[in-house]
Amino acid sequence: MNEIAVLGNGRVGGNLAAALTRAGHQVTVADRTQGAAADAARTAGIVINATPGAGSLERLAALRRELRGKILVDVSNATTDGPDGLPADLLYPGSSLAERLQEALPETRVVKTLNTMLFPVMTAPATLTQAPDVFLSGDDPHAKQTVRDLLTDLGWRKEWITDLGGIRTARATEAAILFVPHVIRSGGFAPFAISIAR
Repeated sequence: MNEIAVLGNGRVGGNLAAALTRAGHQVTVADRTQGAAADAARTAGIVINATPGAGSLERLAALRRELRGKILVDVSNATTDGPDGLPADLLYPGSSLAERLQEALPETRVVKTLNTMLFPVMTAPATLTQAPDVFLSGDDPHAKQTVRDLLTDLGWRKEWITDLGGIRTARATEAAILFVPHVIRSGGFAPFAISIAR
């Protein structure tokens, strides 16, 4: 059982918080206000960033003291949105939100995951018609193992979890967000994940 703070109480944050609570973890959900986020991060060992990616770096950098020594699980994608509200371009081309967070929070262990799928799949991967993949990026192997264990609690089988390597690999998975608007326009808002066929 872990003490987990979920920053962001929208669809992504609420979905993750409910599933992790059902799995037996002690979960606190904080809205976007800085005071609530600081209080939640201070008492948790694991913090999940489920805030909108465009504002995540500024929001989390302000929590540097509260996040010191913690695992920060970043599930957000930093994009600029098009007129229809869907992602249009990357906010950090040639880099990634996860890398920027790790630079801004050097005493925090950042792990990128769950950002290559629509939010319902994060906690119900087995509902897809074929096996999905979830990816891990991060510099700390112990932090990645902890996150791997959380993923299994969310229903991800071990063979569906791929460790891509260091935090720099997050720029690859974050770029996958550019598939999302085209897939949605093509096939509707049905759950899907980016997967690697082997």
